[in-house]
Amino acid sequence: MSAAKRFNETETESLPVEMLELGRLIDSMKGAERESIVQAYNRVSDSIQRRRRILNLVQEALSQLRLDVKYLMFDLETTRRERDQLQAQLEDGDKGSF
Repeated sequence: MSAAKRFNETETESLPVEMLELGRLIDSMKGAERESIVQAYNRVSDSIQRRRRILNLVQEALSQLRLDVKYLMFDLETTRRERDQLQAQLEDGDKGSF
């Protein structure tokens, strides 16, 4: 089993250099233990890729949350400004009636 067959380009781009080196070392091995090591290596590489996808999703969600908070803060400030203006108008109207 060669490294070129085991990894496609997207996998090699997302795996750390150390994992790629380990994969090449495993490919050079002979014997019965090689297969169990290959299976363990595949599980670890799948785990790394899954964690990286999860991390990307979390980062995207945080970016969206930051944007949403900015919009909410803008809306809150605008609402407060409008409230203050309306209160000032009401107070001016009350002063004029006395």
